[in-house]
Amino acid sequence: MRPAFVLLLVLVLASFLLQTTVADSSFCGTKCAARCSKAAVQDRCLKYCGICCEECKCVPSGTYGNKHECPCYRDKKNSKGKPKCP
Repeated sequence: MRPAFVLLLVLVLASFLLQTTVADSSFCGTKCAARCSKAAVQDRCLKYCGICCEECKCVPSGTYGNKHECPCYRDKKNSKGKPKCP
């Protein structure tokens, strides 16, 4: 194969991956902003919600509870065995 073709192929694949990442970030940002809107410590809530959303690809509805909607989000634990996701 020609080097130019390989380079073009790599660039096309990279653009698809970048679009997917940006779309996921937008989804998580919107969902986590809603989830954390009433949190006492919003920056911490947004941080952990974002981590959980990226890994689980979902965020429960509402500002509290409803974790049954997203088992992955519900079941994540921190190093102390407490829920990781807000």
